[in-house]
Amino acid sequence: MTVLVTGAAGFIGFHLSSRLLEHATPALGFDNVNPSYDPSLKRARIAQLQAIAARTGTSFQLIEADLEDRAAVEAAFATHNPSKVVNLAAQAGVRYSIENPAAYIQSNLVGFGHILEGCRHHGIEHLVDACSSSVYGGNTNLPFSEHQGVDHPVSLYAASKKANELMAHTYSHLYGLPATGLRFFTVYGPWGRPDMALFLFTKAILAGEPIQVFNNGQMVRDFTYVEDIIESLVRLLDKPATSDPAFNSAQPDPATSWAPHRVFNIGNSNPTPLLDYIGAIESALGITATKTFLPMQPGDVPATAADTSALEAWTGFKPNTPVKDGVARFVAWYREFYGV
Repeated sequence: MTVLVTGAAGFIGFHLSSRLLEHATPALGFDNVNPSYDPSLKRARIAQLQAIAARTGTSFQLIEADLEDRAAVEAAFATHNPSKVVNLAAQAGVRYSIENPAAYIQSNLVGFGHILEGCRHHGIEHLVDACSSSVYGGNTNLPFSEHQGVDHPVSLYAASKKANELMAHTYSHLYGLPATGLRFFTVYGPWGRPDMALFLFTKAILAGEPIQVFNNGQMVRDFTYVEDIIESLVRLLDKPATSDPAFNSAQPDPATSWAPHRVFNIGNSNPTPLLDYIGAIESALGITATKTFLPMQPGDVPATAADTSALEAWTGFKPNTPVKDGVARFVAWYREFYGV
């Protein structure tokens, strides 16, 4: 019952792999450990996973390769015979997709195509693919629901993740592959990505540097604590997508299908103003930040909020970690990890 976790050295992939290993589920990691951000943090995550595997006596192997390397992906499936796949490897981030679109096309489109082919040819029981709340793009009807159309992306990153949902649906239809797309809403917590706001703000505040606050602080995000994400994920992993018997092709619902394919929001359902989020960081650090207010960046959106009722009904779990608690846990980890 090995689970293939792509992006195992990444933020969410690390936390998922940790949970699997702690519960004696063998994990096969696949990650290129690229320098999109500090590789030493990724190496530290890998070392943690190896330590957990040794302590629990559970198998953990890491394949260092690119998803774009078709031969490496095929070999991973053929050699290790995973039963389920969680695809968390991707070129992430809205802003970087404007600077380097080719990286998103290669990783998120070409690479995901190789994952789908591996699933198709090796009888995978369930494919769970990381999508993003960014697919809602120009939508302004909050909270975002999976039943809304998502045909107006405002970044290439968002477009690539929507494309992944469509690609997975095609394989569900043609080959009966149970596939679930998860639209993540601003995940944060210990071992987080250095390019995300919580990490950037904490680092700058501790260094006595100003923080950049975009859209003059008039931003709202559905910040979701990583352990809540993982709890939802592991429950979902054991409940593969199924055909919706009520699906009406004359009035198609974007969230379901006649094929074994589902799309779910995965968020905290508690939108938080950015300035309140910064306030939680200041409180945890005991330091008031110097703020530089800036206009909205291209490709960004002013607000996100998740309707997660469908996922809660499917898994029996509702994310519930308050932002102030989750931020405090991140700050405690950051201080310990970096010795500050």
